[in-house]
Amino acid sequence: MTKDIPEISLQRLPVYLNYLKSLPEGDKYISSGAIAAALGMGEVLVRKDLAYTSSSGRPKVGYVRTELIAAIEEYLGCDKKKTAVLVGVGGLGSALLGYGGFGKYGIDIVEAYDSDPAKVGTKVGGRPVLDDCAMAEGIGRCGAVLAILAVPAQAAQTVCDQLVNAGIKGVLNFAPVQLKAPESVVVRNIDVAASFEFLACLLL
Repeated sequence: MTKDIPEISLQRLPVYLNYLKSLPEGDKYISSGAIAAALGMGEVLVRKDLAYTSSSGRPKVGYVRTELIAAIEEYLGCDKKKTAVLVGVGGLGSALLGYGGFGKYGIDIVEAYDSDPAKVGTKVGGRPVLDDCAMAEGIGRCGAVLAILAVPAQAAQTVCDQLVNAGIKGVLNFAPVQLKAPESVVVRNIDVAASFEFLACLLL
């Protein structure tokens, strides 16, 4: 990670950003206490997280909401376009291609890849689905640096290796397997089923 911020704090910044953007336009100021109360967090924790963005609140007033939004967006690089591809156009992959929220973080999914001949040549979510055999060439052509992986577990590591060799620097992995990659590549593993299992255990 190039930024001097704990990963857990970095993960919370988009949460703050979404909350701030949900407030009425007329709300000029917002305090760390109000953010903490709305999100169920500690006020000191919120202040520490926001300090990484070089945002500073005003005594007894708080932060100027628009300035705080701009500071978080700049820190997260929302103003910088990041090209991405998606591999695996199944149920989950198709849903992700149809999701419109990536753009607000500067992420542009330009194309998708799949091994199913019935899907190759179609469009899902407005993105072309290409043969995964052409993945390396396509990534080089479009200049993608990020990839979303939504393939079966048994294929995930092989596809991840192919993505890394093609120049991908960050992988968001939805396959239920922990991927291995060079230290220069950031991998975020998201196991949806395991998360539900954890949630279910908490209810016992």
